Amino acid sequence: MIPQASFALKGRNPDVLTCIANLSNDEVFTPPEFANRMLDKLAEAWAAGNGGANIWADSTTKFLDPFTKSGVFLREITRRLTKGLEKEFPDLQERVDHILTEQVFGIGITHLTSLLARRSVYCSKFANGKHSVANTFTTASGNIWFERVEHTWADEKCTFCGASQKKLDRGEDLETHAYAFIHTDNIKARMAELFGDTMQFDVIVGNPPYQLEDGGYGKSAAPIYQLFVEQAKNLEPRYLSLVIPARWFAGGKGLDEFREAMLTDNRIRSIDDYLSAADVFPGVGLKGGVCYFLWDRDNPGLCRVATHFKDWPVSTANRPLLEVGMDVFIRFNEGLSILKKVVAVEIGASESLSLPQGKRFDELVSSSKPFGLRTFFEGKAKQTRGDVSVYQNGGKGYIARDSISMGTQLIDHWKVYVGAAAPGTGNKDTYPHRIISTPFIGEPGSVCSETYICIGPLESKSQAESVLSYLTCRLTRLLILLHKPTQHTTRKVYTFVPMQEWTKEWTDQDLYAKYSLSPSEIAFIETIVRPMDLTSKEPEEGVADEDE
Repeated sequence: MIPQASFALKGRNPDVLTCIANLSNDEVFTPPEFANRMLDKLAEAWAAGNGGANIWADSTTKFLDPFTKSGVFLREITRRLTKGLEKEFPDLQERVDHILTEQVFGIGITHLTSLLARRSVYCSKFANGKHSVANTFTTASGNIWFERVEHTWADEKCTFCGASQKKLDRGEDLETHAYAFIHTDNIKARMAELFGDTMQFDVIVGNPPYQLEDGGYGKSAAPIYQLFVEQAKNLEPRYLSLVIPARWFAGGKGLDEFREAMLTDNRIRSIDDYLSAADVFPGVGLKGGVCYFLWDRDNPGLCRVATHFKDWPVSTANRPLLEVGMDVFIRFNEGLSILKKVVAVEIGASESLSLPQGKRFDELVSSSKPFGLRTFFEGKAKQTRGDVSVYQNGGKGYIARDSISMGTQLIDHWKVYVGAAAPGTGNKDTYPHRIISTPFIGEPGSVCSETYICIGPLESKSQAESVLSYLTCRLTRLLILLHKPTQHTTRKVYTFVPMQEWTKEWTDQDLYAKYSLSPSEIAFIETIVRPMDLTSKEPEEGVADEDE
């Protein structure tokens, strides 16, 4: 028998897990510093719910990372337990063997990441190898499991995760990305199969994969992180802490039921929201930011909401995730205060923050593809008799009036056009930003492609100019942002914007006074929303990404 390496805690300078490149924007490695931030929050919640007890001094607590990549969560948990259990297990080797065999468990998302995670936790890619710090494992995988799992195809999609058969049915030489944790109808039975019939995890923590290509147009991809959250809840741990994209707050493909379940779950006791994903995952192009939440099975209540952005002061409030009359999460604590003032002026004192019909600006906003013309539509270069002008991706063209089948009631009226997607800022969320692309007036006898949405009909040019001035106001665009999870600016994102009288040029000073905003609220708005310049001669394009 080959003697195994003795265990020793060694300094890591630099920590190798801060140096490795991400697998992709959808399977990102969690920086050690951020993983420890999540574990600190977990320890605080454990102490609050267990009479001040130290979770790292509890030798019975079981931890699971069901989508481990670098192994950073398992490694940092092991490090903390190694210190916390020193009194109970004075012998270091006995202590480490207990922690690694009885308390710390993981599931690799790929063969490569399972080897990497074992290397991080056991100091060897083989749990029972001669370099492993654990002496009692009899298998190479130890408690970090991975086996290849296949998708279950039906109608060219996986019945479990919705992945595209065309994209991922690629043979045995490539990874399937059929993640074991979500490819089962009975997650408790699956865990018993992997780790033993009596396994009950106290803590589930980690960073799941975010999305998979679903076979749609272009780079279309569907989110899958919500499937991991749902499965983790089904295991009924005492605590659940995961880092996921923040787009679920207000929208996203296939996320409506997930959002409703999350926002009505009063066991979610804290959300740390990072407006820029780059503040958590440097170099990752993930629009909309990220968040991590802590779910406490046995202690329901209000949620502590903290907003983080670069060196700004952290904004924190204890509040319900779902306000009365809302179907989305109001992301900014200050934004919630502002919205309440707007609603109070428009409809008086009310428990609900929902504006009634007749008071909502979105009643003027068209659906996507307002005239039935797709984003890639190209009109004629020259106008002939019977043509109307068409604002399209790349400029202006012409189309025969009788070929327009949708939105015909808008053609001969004044209107305002605005991009169907916000102006691009690369792969970074930056503040202040404009929220929407630069709007412009559409004259009677004009239409637009799907590149734009249409606001109207408006009875005169002066009305159109009034609406245009309203959209340039910072407060208006903040209210749009509160319902806007991505760069898309559909009709729905205008839900919180109130209707006004279109008889004047609107300014922020007018709106600040109308809604009695405080100096701090005004400062917040002007920190978040950039001034808008309407002097640009050409309409700005607003092409939507296909992966939203």
